[in-house]
Amino acid sequence: MCEHLGFDELIGEQGFFARLLGRSPSGGGREPLYGPDLPVVLLTGGPGMGKERLLRAVHDRFATKVPVIYLDCGSPVYADRAAAEPGARSAATEVLVEAAGRLCTWQGTGGSFAFPRLFTGLAMIATGVADGSPNAVATEIERYEELAQRQRLRGLGAGLGAGDFWRGLLGGTIRNLLAALGGQALGPYPAAVVNALLDALFERLAPKGRAELERIYGAYPGAAGQPKHGLRNLAADFQADDEARELAESFLFRALREDLEAAYASAVGWLRRVGRPGLLLNHAESPLGERLLCAVLTDRRSGQRDRVVIVGTARRADGGTFLHGGLPPVVPPPEFRPADGGPPDWSRRTDGGAGPAPLADGVLLLRMPLLTGDQLRAETERRQQRVEPEGGTNRRRIDAAVARLSGGRPHTVIRLAAATAAFRMPADANDRDILDAPLRLPGNGDPERSVADALLQELVLDKLPVRLRPEHHDQWLDLLTHLSVAHDEECADVLLRHHQAGHVHQLTAHDVSELLTDTGWPACERHFIGDFGLRQLLVHRLYGLRPGGAAWYADHHLLRDHYAGRPAAGEDAPSGAAFRSVTAHRMNHHLVSGGVDDVVGHLAATLPGRPQEWCAELLEIAQAPYPGGADARRERAQGLVAVDGPALRRTVDQLLHAVWLCEERTRPTGKETAETLATLLRLLSIMEFDGARQLGRTATEWSGLAANEQPLLRCTCSARLGRRR
Repeated sequence: MCEHLGFDELIGEQGFFARLLGRSPSGGGREPLYGPDLPVVLLTGGPGMGKERLLRAVHDRFATKVPVIYLDCGSPVYADRAAAEPGARSAATEVLVEAAGRLCTWQGTGGSFAFPRLFTGLAMIATGVADGSPNAVATEIERYEELAQRQRLRGLGAGLGAGDFWRGLLGGTIRNLLAALGGQALGPYPAAVVNALLDALFERLAPKGRAELERIYGAYPGAAGQPKHGLRNLAADFQADDEARELAESFLFRALREDLEAAYASAVGWLRRVGRPGLLLNHAESPLGERLLCAVLTDRRSGQRDRVVIVGTARRADGGTFLHGGLPPVVPPPEFRPADGGPPDWSRRTDGGAGPAPLADGVLLLRMPLLTGDQLRAETERRQQRVEPEGGTNRRRIDAAVARLSGGRPHTVIRLAAATAAFRMPADANDRDILDAPLRLPGNGDPERSVADALLQELVLDKLPVRLRPEHHDQWLDLLTHLSVAHDEECADVLLRHHQAGHVHQLTAHDVSELLTDTGWPACERHFIGDFGLRQLLVHRLYGLRPGGAAWYADHHLLRDHYAGRPAAGEDAPSGAAFRSVTAHRMNHHLVSGGVDDVVGHLAATLPGRPQEWCAELLEIAQAPYPGGADARRERAQGLVAVDGPALRRTVDQLLHAVWLCEERTRPTGKETAETLATLLRLLSIMEFDGARQLGRTATEWSGLAANEQPLLRCTCSARLGRRR
């Protein structure tokens, strides 16, 4: 099933997560990876790479054998709950309460958990309720009563013996704890209620419980070993609603992990509990997720140890700038690529320099795997309706189109495979034709729509960059659509200035590039939208924005005219640009906006005397998407379309169209195109002009690449789109 597509080796009986959690999906014990200093594992990959799907698969496979909790840090529900009492709650405390609440009812080996350390801190911040009366505070504290239910009902200790921690404190309800406060002269709020709560807590605690609170809350900043001071500081910091609040939230997360550690480390826990508990944090790149990751990474950097497995998601390839203090990574975190074999050894770096080590030293990056050719074919074949013999031409053509348009990105493969189950590829089709295939999502009451619209919704609109300002949310897809024809930042800025004219707040090409990187989209040195599949979705949308591809032609004309206004003679393109010359850049946009004959004339005139430079320029000009509508390039490359002019011009015309077919990367090339390339280049090599003989070597090189469906001009995004065997 697609839920586990591509993850078998990660979630299997001997897979990475079985070893990380210390137990297999069937319940067998596994020698745990790492520890006692555990890395935080971050699943890295952009939209559609399956991070959420993997977290859910881990939860589904392991949660009955080890206590594994799935939390969505991007959900608005935590902020919504906190809004009811902003002085006593935050999104961070609400997610901690939810995690603890689920673990309180866990029914696996060893039974449920209790959270006395976390409860104590939550009880203190409850004094910040808007109505500061003892009754209001007691009502707020009652929200957390379930965190101690296990011990009330079963009398089992949280790492301190049978009930010692809570003995006396929970003989009645939580409300009984503060019932006596209502009749006292408490003085000004909030200090009086805080002091009364502290007295009630410590008076009723058993000696072991008191000693444990002294240990943990006596270590709170500024407590000087005094737990009551630490708890007062915790409540005060939480009220500060700034960095101090984040410190308080971080400490509460530590208390939760210490409660879990105590449940395993006690004599009872050592005998009854197996494996390691886990917190799976989806959308950990969100502000809430980053705060939780920062908390655990900072604690572990300072020497705090626990066995809680923390697995989060990260869109950026480097895990996130917060891991590196906003600086470029000096030493990148260790990474695990499942396709390369087993997980790497991991240990925290100890070659400390001046200042604290970067948080990245506590991280292991797990690169989300692309689908292999076999996995991709299996998924498309599984969904195909059997309307032709097994191994038919149409299915092979669809397999190839899905492979190229997805690049192996799992979500794109799943959607395209579902949409093309009964799709018939038109004769000599462009891969983008399958983007119009209708898709109806299972269990979704929405009407049927094209798979392109579904993918743009799921990969772009549902995955907006975290740092994208709200005023740009409605523009984001349209801006990316126009930027699909851009190559470098200069090119992109021309488009952005035009399409944001009249807007007060504008994005620059650098802004958009950073936002794309933050979202996890890869970069490419020759294409501003560096992911091939995303670019094809956007190109497809651009051509359909206005009738007859008017938006497409307008953008290319804009760029053609921009570079026509730049001096070309003797001037190379700026350093770092996608083209070696301004002329090549201009001709590229002219080629795809109706200027084919002009480009052929330019190429025919500039070939003699400079064959190697000319070939490089030809490849740059031809690395362009083909507009919608009928595609006569193959016929024109084979000389089946009549073209006027001398032999050199006619041959250059054919060669341009053959190279264009190879460089667009949205249709098979194979032996036929390879033979066409070789024939045309050899024809040129025997013509009478300076340097003609040098083209024979090029004929051999290019035909070999085309026969194996490799790009003639390699770039980051096209290099991995060769034949998937």
